[in-house]
Amino acid sequence: MKKIALIAAVALALPIATMAQDAAKPAAKSATAKKTPPKKQVTRRAAKAVEEVTPVNTDTDVALNEADLAVAQRVSTGRAQCELGADVTVTPDEKKPGFFTVTTKGLKYRMHPVESRTGAIRLEDPRAGAMWLQLGNKSMLMNQKAGLRIADECQTAAQVAFAEEMKKNPPKALFEGADGAKK
Repeated sequence: MKKIALIAAVALALPIATMAQDAAKPAAKSATAKKTPPKKQVTRRAAKAVEEVTPVNTDTDVALNEADLAVAQRVSTGRAQCELGADVTVTPDEKKPGFFTVTTKGLKYRMHPVESRTGAIRLEDPRAGAMWLQLGNKSMLMNQKAGLRIADECQTAAQVAFAEEMKKNPPKALFEGADGAKK
């Protein structure tokens, strides 16, 4: 009987002892681990100052064809006023025709035209995953990697004039007249 009681006591004590050893290991590791200093926060002003003096990476492996250069001729450049008080500035690169620098809110992109099936003007920065989409009456800046609109409802002076003309003379509806004459 004493043997059975002793075996039962040992059988119950072993799992408890191993749990106590496992609980002691992380505490010992954390005590001996190197203490890392806390990360310093960079202020928005400091980040913007660094961004303004950091040149845009002009090294690109993109070769523009004739169709891309034709699209580049139609890009509306200058400052575009956007919704919620934002603005986007599109500047052509004088050294490399067809390339543009697009800046907003401390962000700077090096973009090139991409031919579009819809006729919309599209500039892309493949490294940053950014895209500038320009229509006749408005434009938008998007981050394709994050799936976010950075700036929306952006308009240059030419786009504002185009939008006013669309209000005065609305374009024909896509399916207008498709059903034939009404009786």
